[in-house]
Amino acid sequence: MYIHERKNLFRNPRGTSNPYFVMGILLIVVILIAVVRAFAQGEIWPPFIPTPTPTRTINSYVIEGDTHFQAGNLDLAIDSYRKALMLEPHNSHIRANLASIMVYSSYTMTTDQERLDRLEEALAVIDLAKEDDPINSEVLGIRASVLSSLANSNLSEEEKLEYRNQAESEALFAIQYDNNNRLAKAYYAEILIDQFKYEQANDYITQAREGDGENMMDVCRIQAYIYEMFREYNLAIEWYKKASELTPNLTFLYNRIGVLYRHLRQYETALEYFAKAANLNNQLGLADPIPYMAIANTYIRMGEAMAASRNAYRALEINPYNADTYGQVGVIYYRARNYEGAILMLRCAVMGCDALQSCEAREDDPCESDIVIKPLPLTNSTVLYYYTFGSALAGLHRPGIDDNCAEAAIVFAKIREKFSDNEDVMKIVRPSENICQINPDEAVATELATPTSSGTATPIPTETPLFIPTLTPTAP
Repeated sequence: MYIHERKNLFRNPRGTSNPYFVMGILLIVVILIAVVRAFAQGEIWPPFIPTPTPTRTINSYVIEGDTHFQAGNLDLAIDSYRKALMLEPHNSHIRANLASIMVYSSYTMTTDQERLDRLEEALAVIDLAKEDDPINSEVLGIRASVLSSLANSNLSEEEKLEYRNQAESEALFAIQYDNNNRLAKAYYAEILIDQFKYEQANDYITQAREGDGENMMDVCRIQAYIYEMFREYNLAIEWYKKASELTPNLTFLYNRIGVLYRHLRQYETALEYFAKAANLNNQLGLADPIPYMAIANTYIRMGEAMAASRNAYRALEINPYNADTYGQVGVIYYRARNYEGAILMLRCAVMGCDALQSCEAREDDPCESDIVIKPLPLTNSTVLYYYTFGSALAGLHRPGIDDNCAEAAIVFAKIREKFSDNEDVMKIVRPSENICQINPDEAVATELATPTSSGTATPIPTETPLFIPTLTPTAP
């Protein structure tokens, strides 16, 4: 029998609920609540609005700069302090610290111009600090230090005197405004010793050392410098070591200690300190040829020409763009009796050289670089390169075969123009002029069109003494 399905005759049936639909509604509600809460808490942002990024504070840059300074990376320290000044350009304390670090960094530079550029930059920084805070003892003390360093740069005597007078005035004002400013007293002592005012310098450095002064690197460094000027080299070494203990990653302190040990003929100890500076530079990733030059010069004094040449060449590999490096390597080659190599190097430093000639000097074969070297101007610090170059040319001259003497005549004429009253220099120039039969009263050509090769013969120029006047130990 077929039974029909029962139907509702008097009402419409209600629709049954769908569980999946209910779950979907609940999920949407939960998501909306989460979005509203996240928006209220700032965890999400409306579309098309840039997401904010954390802003570094000025203290973070200062701490970063101090950390780089303690690590010995002065360039990064300078960069961090510059960023701090972008946030607070009128902060005289930060400007003073920046200028001070720039002075330290000038000690690591290899040419007169690089050092002068960095010191002038430091002066511009501290001048702005003085404009904002003209009676700040810290600012005036640092400005005295910057001016004192400029007074010891390769400038005219008039400029040196002007900077030294300004430095003395600033140091005195710094002490007047704050008699407890030990750094200002130390800087003033450094200025006084450069003026040969020994008793006053001793008095002020003694005052600077009072209290916690001996815990300041600059106080220890300047005390060492004063002892060095008094030729008390062992005491100078002791105080340079104290300075290096306070700031153990500043390579210029180790270089200075090494120079003094070398002057005392304690060559092995000197090499240890130069090596410490070189290793520290390697750890920091700094391309600094100075320690290798110092090592090379030490090996020369020990009579180890091959070791000297290797280290000199290493210095050139680090900085093949610097004319001063060519000059220093050339002098080392000359002392090692590699006269042909010395001529190639010194020609680049004194006369300048094109890419092919610089490759020849570096023995870069095949020549794959395009390094052009501009000549160094004749100054108190580069005259060594000039007269060593002339001496090597004269010693290797072969009449009728090369133009060495013609080139030497140009070099000696330039030296006579600026150093004719310097008897130490002229003692070196005259014998070489005699070898080439150069009459200093005759006019010579100002330059050679193309420097000629010196050939393959290597006679030793015994007639030409190489005397380097040194009143106090010099670096590297």
